[in-house]
Amino acid sequence: MASGAAGGARARRGRTEDGTGLIGSTAGILVFALFMLLAVQVLFDLYARSAVTSASFDAARVVAGADSGATPAAEADAEETARHVLGRYGARAQFRWAVDTDTVALTVHLRNPSLLPALFSRPLSLDTIDRTVRIHREHL
Repeated sequence: MASGAAGGARARRGRTEDGTGLIGSTAGILVFALFMLLAVQVLFDLYARSAVTSASFDAARVVAGADSGATPAAEADAEETARHVLGRYGARAQFRWAVDTDTVALTVHLRNPSLLPALFSRPLSLDTIDRTVRIHREHL
């Protein structure tokens, strides 16, 4: 009987549950970190889209209301001002102007820096910003 009790105690000691939550805890921490990165990326993306839209609207409005008309010089000045407003972020922006007799259209395209892996940011469209602003030109 003594050997049976010693064998049972030895078996219980061999089956301890030390460290069994390591994989689950690691997976939980990784998922939490991914969600935090996603939240930060979405907030940054919303702010960046708002800033780009505002700068684009102001640039298109200036060109549409230029006294001399929508000239390439007016477009260059408005683009320079928009890049200045956007700071370093505007340095990599691409501006495309489309001017006709009634409207001024400005399309701004740029790549958004991402905290997330491309696997997550690309399907959510968090890696690029495309904004098109159309302003009606007033004629006197």
